[in-house]
Amino acid sequence: MKEHISSIRYPFAIDQGLGTLMEEQNYDQHVKQLMLQVLFTNPGERINRPDFGCGIRRMVFAPNSEVSANLTKVAVTQALEKWMADLVSVVDVKVTSVNEKLEVGIVYILNARQERHYLNLEVTL
Repeated sequence: MKEHISSIRYPFAIDQGLGTLMEEQNYDQHVKQLMLQVLFTNPGERINRPDFGCGIRRMVFAPNSEVSANLTKVAVTQALEKWMADLVSVVDVKVTSVNEKLEVGIVYILNARQERHYLNLEVTL
């Protein structure tokens, strides 16, 4: 059975044909976009949810080390488990410090379909 989902696309975009906010129709992409919102929102940015977010962008100003990688791993895991637990189950988070960047690899199960998915991010320091 194909699920129909309609939500505002993240990052925001304009549908050139309609002149309105672009919508996301793909459920997998919708969940991925929600995860990106959690990861890239700094705690304190949301007015009515001051503890929402992970703040992965703050790592740009941290020294690039194994300690930073471990702190990022904990922050990512906790944020996804807190804010996305209804939609995904986090299987593994790997954060590697490579030269001037942190490579973040997330393995998760999409709860609605019991499918394994991967999300890879790179934070340049």
